Formats: sequence, structure tokens, C-alpha cells
Amino acid sequence: MALQFEAFYAGGLAPGWNLLVQGHSDSGEDKFEINFLSEAGDIVFHIKPRFSSATMVANTFQGGRWGQEEVSSVFPLVLGEPFEMEVSSDAEHFHVHAQEHKVLQFAHRHRPLAAVTRVQVLSDHRLAQVELARKGLSWG
Repeated sequence: MALQFEAFYAGGLAPGWNLLVQGHSDSGEDKFEINFLSEAGDIVFHIKPRFSSATMVANTFQGGRWGQEEVSSVFPLVLGEPFEMEVSSDAEHFHVHAQEHKVLQFAHRHRPLAAVTRVQVLSDHRLAQVELARKGLSWG
């Protein structure tokens, strides 16, 4: 999978930031994921749409191990169609929306939130736009 977007913010990306990804799901393979990473390199939030099972999968990768996977069967993405996903956070959860539908809510497993300093979007799908915005500010 190719790294399509990466951003770093030393002040921390959670809470208060939104990530918007727009693209086109042009292949049947599950080749798209979003990762929020800590300063130490742990994946504090991993979200991956699985077209093969029509599920959205979320997890963490900390201390060299994957955590307990959380799976949502709310899957409004359609293969071959344009898609839009948005990830936001508050003090307690990451929130994931796809096609303006709430897909899942994922409790923060990593503290402090200020240590979440990097976001990556990996994809072999065509991405039209990736925007990282802080409430009231726009970067992208």
C-alpha cells in the first residue's frame, strides 16, 4: 500500500481535529487505511474499510501487538463508487463517519492524547482529497 498522505502536529492531533478523505474505491482489494500514531510510533487508532466483508475495522497497535479489534457492519461504501470518510475525536472517542453515516465510535486506548502527533493515509485507491483541519482552522 502506498503512503498517500502524512501530517505531523507536535501539539497533538486529538481531540479537536478532523480528517476528511475523499476518493474512489476502484478495486475489490482492501487497500485503504487510516492510522493515527503516537510520538513513540504506536498506532493509537487504525481504521480500515474491508470491502471483502463489508465491515469497518478499528484497532490499536501498541507495544508491538495489535489490540482487540472492533468491527462495525455499518458499511455505506460501495465498490466502484466515490467515497468520503471523516475521522474526528473528542476527549473520550474517535468518531468515524462514511458517506455522512456514523460508522463507529472507538474509545481512546492511549493517553495522553497530546502524544497523538501523526496521521497517515495509506491507499492503493485513487484519492481525490485529504484534508486535516482543526476546528476553526483549515489545513489542506
